[in-house]
Amino acid sequence: MKSRQAIAGRFRERVAVVTGGAAGIGRAVVEELCREGAAVGFLDLNDAGAAVAEELRAAGHSVAFFRGDVQDRAFCAEAVDAALQRFGRIDYLVNNAFSFTSKGLDVAHEDWERIFQTGPEAFALLTQLVTPAMRAQGGGGIVNVSSISAFIAQPNRWTYNAAKGAVHTLTKCMALDLAPYGIRVNSVSPGWIWTQEVDKAAGGDRAKWEPVWGQYHMLERCGEPVEVAAAILFLLSEDAAFITGTDLAVDGGYRSLGSEGIGRTSVFAGSE
Repeated sequence: MKSRQAIAGRFRERVAVVTGGAAGIGRAVVEELCREGAAVGFLDLNDAGAAVAEELRAAGHSVAFFRGDVQDRAFCAEAVDAALQRFGRIDYLVNNAFSFTSKGLDVAHEDWERIFQTGPEAFALLTQLVTPAMRAQGGGGIVNVSSISAFIAQPNRWTYNAAKGAVHTLTKCMALDLAPYGIRVNSVSPGWIWTQEVDKAAGGDRAKWEPVWGQYHMLERCGEPVEVAAAILFLLSEDAAFITGTDLAVDGGYRSLGSEGIGRTSVFAGSE
């Protein structure tokens, strides 16, 4: 597991709301924000969020966990209101929670409803809910978690890729409309990140499968959740003060790699 050097106090006296914060990329974002001084309210369906929050509070961090489904509009409103009541402000929003519904020709209406309601529609709703607080304090930062899948074709992925593509375009529209209020909106597009879902697909055998999946990336490995978190924190920070409406690829070179792959077997490999 890779680690990173926290920038002490970079987010001191700031408050973030993070969705899908109990595991994977979301949990890494919550932990890294806490390490850098932020108070964090995070949402998740996963009961494990309570233990994550307790662990962080025991380490001296200011954290609140709100258990529920971002598909539930009332829950989202209640969670944002509770975060405001508890922390007094909201400076950042990280829209991360997403349903991994992977369907193609067999897709049903309910599949489309689930992935769009938990994905781009929930991203839009959470943004609407936090915007008044951000406007009142003169600005804020929002990062939407998209994916390499927003840009490419993959087999049996009509649902997931279409929804992530919607997030990519939604980010640009949000950035335009919220710019007058000092609110920046960007997205990140991770490649293959070693989360619980990827580990499940690997049957827990990372040593076997990472070299296989790593070949899709120039860096020849999968990413770590904390590496995506680092990119998200950068986009939230003042170091990115003139960046909005932009997607940051956190993909180890996945999207830049051609059909020849990493080139070890190409007829041009090693030629001058």
